[in-house]
Amino acid sequence: MRSRPIDFSLRPYHTDVTTSSGPYLALKTGSGDRQLSLIGGNYWTVGRGDDNNFVLPDRWISRNHAMFQGTDNGKFYLIDLGSRNGTFVNGRRVSVPVILHDGDLLTFGQTELRFYSPIDGSLAADISLGLARRSDATATAMLHVRQLISVVVVDIRDFTIMTRQTDEKIHSEAIGTWFRRAGEIIGQYGSWVDKYIGDAVMAVWIHGSEGTDDASMLQILQAVSTLAAMTGQLHQQFPLPFPLRIGAGINTGHAMVGNTGSSDRPDYTALGDTVNAAFRLESATKQLGLDIAMGETTYKYLQEAGLSDQCFKRFTVEMKGYEDPFTTWAGTFTDLNTFLANYA
Repeated sequence: MRSRPIDFSLRPYHTDVTTSSGPYLALKTGSGDRQLSLIGGNYWTVGRGDDNNFVLPDRWISRNHAMFQGTDNGKFYLIDLGSRNGTFVNGRRVSVPVILHDGDLLTFGQTELRFYSPIDGSLAADISLGLARRSDATATAMLHVRQLISVVVVDIRDFTIMTRQTDEKIHSEAIGTWFRRAGEIIGQYGSWVDKYIGDAVMAVWIHGSEGTDDASMLQILQAVSTLAAMTGQLHQQFPLPFPLRIGAGINTGHAMVGNTGSSDRPDYTALGDTVNAAFRLESATKQLGLDIAMGETTYKYLQEAGLSDQCFKRFTVEMKGYEDPFTTWAGTFTDLNTFLANYA
């Protein structure tokens, strides 16, 4: 079973934590280093708000900035929680969960901390019991943080038809190239491929606790536009029977984000209705005969960024698993590119 979560409201961990015999963060202060212990739980949050485990009074840090998560084999992950000014490891901004190593320099706003994990294999086993006491060492970790996210699901159209008409080797090389380039494009625009599913990919953008901003939402649209362009050019490199196309579903809302994998195979992902609806929205593009469909919350944020009603149209669709009709805003990639060109 999972370790008992820290009660934020009763005893948040502030920067007066002093001594640690296991993994810890070293915070430089005017009176010397303070040690912030990473023992006794399985996740710790960092931010300006009082509801965090480690409260850092730095105006450049977001209210809920980042999260550390320990696994039952002694590894620690750092996850940015959609912070406005970013999370940096050894001077490099990170937007995907990363494994921390002993001595890594972490930067949040104008605050620097050093991660230390002075443990050997035997001690790691002891620490893992403090992180999460489990009857089965391969049990999965529970999801931990409810976050505002945007989910993008992109699917290759007519994939089955292409498979039947393409040599297996060519098909394998073409799809492998598409997956690799899709990952590079999504990374370029501030996210990572959360899932590779058959002929589709799912990506997650984590927003801040105070909502999202214009730049973040535009990054998502730019990523989708670039994915569509890349897909449409793939037949120029491979002898495919027809140019490939994609459909895209975008949905914004709250979901539980964290590690659902085992200690030796961690899997950071998001689960919940926000994610499910993104898949249904992508499927809805086929019903509508359009390229891209988005949920109402996504559309609301994009309107704040300057998206006009002339770019996308409102539709009501029936979606599998939903009793009530679902409102979506949908259009073509030409509509999307027109908006992006006008915005620029």
